Amino acid sequence: MKNPSLIRRLLPLAIVAAFASPASAQAPAGSPAQQAQAYYRQGLAAEKSGDPAAARQAYTKALQANPNLADARYRLGQVKINATSISAKGREAKFGAVMVPEFKLDQATLKEALDALQLIVEKESKDAVAPNFVIQDPAGKLTDRRIDLVLKKTPARGVLKYVLDQAGAKARYDEYAIVITPN
Repeated sequence: MKNPSLIRRLLPLAIVAAFASPASAQAPAGSPAQQAQAYYRQGLAAEKSGDPAAARQAYTKALQANPNLADARYRLGQVKINATSISAKGREAKFGAVMVPEFKLDQATLKEALDALQLIVEKESKDAVAPNFVIQDPAGKLTDRRIDLVLKKTPARGVLKYVLDQAGAKARYDEYAIVITPN
């Protein structure tokens, strides 16, 4: 096959076929030990991305391929114990990855600041990330705080940090909300 034009046309197709093949995504090639290690790495990646269900599935497949893979057994147990916090870290990472092009506040309340941040994050992520902020302040400590900010090209996590620092508050990423409480 000495025709360079034909090679240039077929190479992208071969690459796409290799990555799109369901067999390559489902069952890594090699010996059972190599398959187990590949599934184990998939589990680690799923944990890191905040997907405990995918991590659990990958670790289970690793143990099916190699029942003696102690690391997979340990990680599977940890995923079962920490599924909620793994999901929360994933949501925090998705929220934090959204880039806020510009954020200006002049004497805004905490609620106004969070509402503005929510709208910007939804818009910039094309509705892929929709933060739900819940303020838990039974004593009313955060009610009178005013926030002044001018930020450009800042990750959403950074914007939230600046807002909370000025308000004297902290955030906790729960299953369905980002809960804001006084420091």
